[in-house]
Amino acid sequence: MTVAVTLEAVSCVFGSGAQTVRAVEHVDLTIEGGEFFTLLGPSGSGKTTCLRMIGGFTLPTSGRILIGGQDVSQLPPYARPVNTVFQDYALFPHMNIRDNVAYGLMVKGVDKAQRLRRADDMLELVRLGGVGDRRPAQLSGGQRQRVALARALINEPQVLLLDEPLGALDLKLREQMQTELKALQRKLGITFLFITHDQHEALSMSDRIGVFNNGRLEQVGTPQAIYNAPATRFVADFVGAANVFQGERARQLAGVDSVMLRPERIQLGAAHSARLSGPVLDVQYFGAFSRLRMDWAGEPVVVDLNPLQLPVVPEAGDTVHLHWSQDAVHALQGAAA
Repeated sequence: MTVAVTLEAVSCVFGSGAQTVRAVEHVDLTIEGGEFFTLLGPSGSGKTTCLRMIGGFTLPTSGRILIGGQDVSQLPPYARPVNTVFQDYALFPHMNIRDNVAYGLMVKGVDKAQRLRRADDMLELVRLGGVGDRRPAQLSGGQRQRVALARALINEPQVLLLDEPLGALDLKLREQMQTELKALQRKLGITFLFITHDQHEALSMSDRIGVFNNGRLEQVGTPQAIYNAPATRFVADFVGAANVFQGERARQLAGVDSVMLRPERIQLGAAHSARLSGPVLDVQYFGAFSRLRMDWAGEPVVVDLNPLQLPVVPEAGDTVHLHWSQDAVHALQGAAA
C-alpha cells in the first residue's frame, strides 16, 4: 500500500517568550493511501493546526510534511495535491450550485462545457443531481455539505482534508452524513483526513484514529484498539465513558497502578461473589441503556445496564453488587493531562 501523508517530527509554535504556544509538538505520523484517517481531540489539542499544516494554510516551525512522497512543507495550498472541506462549507452565495462545484476547474482553465459536465457528474455522485441551477441559500445544511464535498472532489485530490465538516448539522443529519461520507470514500478510494472532537463520529467512520492532547499524539490505532485498549488515561477518559482508577484502588482491582473498566463490561449480580458492592447514587435513562452510578467508598463507579435484561432497574439508595470478567480490566500507562 502506498503512503499518502507522512509527518516527520512536525512542530508548530506560535508567538515567543511568555506568549509562546506550542500548538503541535514533534508529531510523527504515517497515513496510508486510501485510508479514512481521523484526528480526534478536544478543542485546542492541535488537531486542526495539524490539518492546516498538511493543507498548507499554516507552515510548520520544524519537521517535514510529505504527500505522496513529495516534501510539501513550504509549498502554498494551491501547489499541494489536497483539497479541504470546512465546517462552514465556504460556498459562493452569488453562484449557482453547478458553478460552485465547477469553480476549481474554472481556475485551472478547463473548458466551460467540460467543467460543467464534470460538475453535473460530481453532483450525481453526491446524490444532488438536478439541483445545479439552485443557489446555496435554497439548499438544506446537509445538501450544502454535499456540494462542498463535490467541489473539493472535482479536482481529484490525492488527499481530502475535512475540518469538522459535520459540526453544524443536527444529530440525525450528522449520523446520515457519516454513513454517506464513509460510503463515498470507499467508492472513490481517496485518502480522507477527517478532523473531529466527536468520539462517536471518529469510532463509527475511521479506519484508524490519532488521538491528540496538548499538541501531541497520545495514541494511533484502529477504533477497536483505541476504545478497548487505550494507551493512557487521557485516551480512556476522552474516548467513551470509562471508570479509571489509580493508586491503591487500581492495585486492589488488578495489581497495577492505573486501570480502566468500561461501564458496559460491568454486570449486576449476587452479593456473595461480587467484586464490589455499594449504594446507588443515581440512575440516568438513555433509551437503549440506563447509566447507574454506584458509590465505592467515596468514588463513583459507572455501570451501563440494558433495561430489557433486568426485571427491575435499581434506584438511588439501593445496594448493588458489581461483577465483571478479569479481561474487562485494562492497564493504563499515564495520567490524565
